[in-house]
Amino acid sequence: MKELFTLLRTGNWRALVASFLYFDTGFTVWLLYGPLAPYMVKTMGLTPAEQGFLVAVPVLAAAILRVSMGNLYQTMDGRWLALGGIGLSAIPPLFLLFYPAVPSFPLLIVLGILLGVGGASFAVALPMAGSNYPATVQGTVLGIAAAGNIGAVLDGFLFPPLAAHFGWAHATAAALPLLALAGVTMFFWGKDSAPKSGHVGQALAAFTVTLVGLAFLAVATPLGWLGLQGKAALLMLPVFGVLLVGAVLPQRYRLALKERDTWIIILIYSITFGGFVGMSAYISLLLVNLYHLPKIDAGMLMALFALTGAMLRPLGGIIADRVSGVLALRWFLGGIALTDTTFVLWTPSLPVAIALLLFLYACFGLGNGATFQLVPLRWPLKTGIMTGIIGAAGGIGGFYLPVILGIAKEETGTYHLGFACFALLAATALGLVLAMRRHWLPWSRHAAVAPDVVNSALQGATAMSE
Repeated sequence: MKELFTLLRTGNWRALVASFLYFDTGFTVWLLYGPLAPYMVKTMGLTPAEQGFLVAVPVLAAAILRVSMGNLYQTMDGRWLALGGIGLSAIPPLFLLFYPAVPSFPLLIVLGILLGVGGASFAVALPMAGSNYPATVQGTVLGIAAAGNIGAVLDGFLFPPLAAHFGWAHATAAALPLLALAGVTMFFWGKDSAPKSGHVGQALAAFTVTLVGLAFLAVATPLGWLGLQGKAALLMLPVFGVLLVGAVLPQRYRLALKERDTWIIILIYSITFGGFVGMSAYISLLLVNLYHLPKIDAGMLMALFALTGAMLRPLGGIIADRVSGVLALRWFLGGIALTDTTFVLWTPSLPVAIALLLFLYACFGLGNGATFQLVPLRWPLKTGIMTGIIGAAGGIGGFYLPVILGIAKEETGTYHLGFACFALLAATALGLVLAMRRHWLPWSRHAAVAPDVVNSALQGATAMSE
């Protein structure tokens, strides 16, 4: 502990605290719909497919907006960008607090896009925290800032009991004091020492276009305005979002997608982090619908599962450092595929399901840490760009999970088909890792790379603890 305090004094610890609180509250707001969804469904009468889409929209918005906010961060002071993000994140709970009627489904979708701004906070909070410390302690500092993903745990504990007493719309107001604390701390303590380049106006315009365009797409797609109807329209929304952000961002992001390894690691991270955030958004609905669990109990279990995945992520990085992420991912992806297959073949009792879901979340967390052990080693000169692209892919995977589970429930009456899709994807990713093992091992082991690349790998793996 003494060593930790000594380390923190090598830089600006107040700025680190401000970054942590910004990320933590952003993560809390991001997954706000998840634990409240069972209450929302009761008052609005949503179909299973609509339920999945509702909780998935903030996840997708954060994935797309993360790239735009990262691009904007390169051009302007992160402190002011963070304050702007906090302000946008506060709009949904403020609106729901004073809105006199039950919100319509399209209105909740638009508010969900704004909740996604909170999820995109890691594109600003982590590099801003690291900019206040020397390179020799970046791994530890970024790890502390990234611990803000425990905000998902707070969702499960805080919002269901409040919704039971005050209604789900008013319960969202509990996020406002948290956002206010983050805003005050950021205003007085926040500091961004990173060098800047590019044009603020262009980056801000790109972010604005992305935000407004996403809101339009999220409403227009399920209504069939873009030429598709029903379930196909919901599944195509991420494609439209990617095309939108791709049209307004610099070419260097598009060029990075020409490499084979990029797509493989995108698939892996869409399963590990996408599984973590997507299941966290949907798990309350799944437990209530499948096991008729009380809503407050479902929220508590959500908190337990999220805590498991969040706390084990650093361990996944440590294991990957010892044996390489290539070898570690064989076991983690195998565990995900096995658990999903179990839910395909069998609907277990509640105690067994809880044990299986704890194991699944453990594999998610360990797999997240192991995946980003590979990124800086594979792309030492493009770590920032690849981090943004692969991180966004994780969010897109998180969108598809609740949407597909909702569609499976609506079409078949069970979740088996949805879990079958995820089992197949995890098995495919595992097969690709095994196929690429011989090609990846030479550069994925620390002993085979230069010390400066090793340091970059350690920093990058810790920095991506979203």
